[in-house]
Amino acid sequence: MTRYPVKKSSKQPHPFQDFVSLTKPRINLLSLLMACGGIALAPGSVPGETWAWALLGVGLAVGSANILNMVLERKTDALMARTAMRPIPAGRVSPDAAIIMATILGAASQGVLLLKVNAITALLGAFALVTYAFVYTPLKRRTPAALLVGTLPGAAPPLMGWTAATGQIDAPGLALFGILVIWQIPHFLAIAVYSAPEYKNAGILVVPLVRGERIAILQTIAWSSLLIPMSLLLIPLAIASWVYGFAAILGGGWLLWLSLQGLHTDDTDAWARRFFKATLIYLPALTGILILDQFWN
Repeated sequence: MTRYPVKKSSKQPHPFQDFVSLTKPRINLLSLLMACGGIALAPGSVPGETWAWALLGVGLAVGSANILNMVLERKTDALMARTAMRPIPAGRVSPDAAIIMATILGAASQGVLLLKVNAITALLGAFALVTYAFVYTPLKRRTPAALLVGTLPGAAPPLMGWTAATGQIDAPGLALFGILVIWQIPHFLAIAVYSAPEYKNAGILVVPLVRGERIAILQTIAWSSLLIPMSLLLIPLAIASWVYGFAAILGGGWLLWLSLQGLHTDDTDAWARRFFKATLIYLPALTGILILDQFWN
């Protein structure tokens, strides 16, 4: 296996920046946006205090899980060009220091959610953290089915937002959970297609390597098609109108159309990168329209 050399630069990141980067800020920000969607869709008026404590708890839990993921994958990260410069494989942060930080954030998230929000949301946060770090992460080297397992903690934030506001798990919250579960699969399949050589070098089992690139594309199409009816389920559940529904059909149709292009391209790498970028546009846009829909109605 090829270990990518760490490029030394005259300008090293500040230690604070390294510790912040361990929490994967962009992923954390997207998780917080999803949690906001769950809170905003809840019936009735949600106090600002609940918003603040719930988002803090979600952010801390996601940050802790991401740090533990980086600790456990530090050797694998060193074998992939896109992750070799992360703080732990690059030697700028020690695994022990990262574990201490993850433990503090994880404990703080549980304290915040349990004492300031409710027990259900705290349990969901604990489930997501443990599943992501200690089930999904090691499973990636054993089976490509790890992707399906990883969608469960990845889809927890909107459900946590819903339970923070309502105190219960019910159909609307599960529908939000389902949308994010389905969205993640084609999103990560696209990454697996264009990053397949790096995953192979690192010994991570992904669909394009185990079952072939065409199967990965067909799975992307199948899951993209499921995203449309799942997103529309919010309408009969009476938490969204057809204003949102129209946007969901357009957005879901766009992703499906892009996924179908994978069957007729000579450059699957370029296709996968385009599709990946489209998924990054789709999810925040859909969430934003869903939140705005609450104000229009």
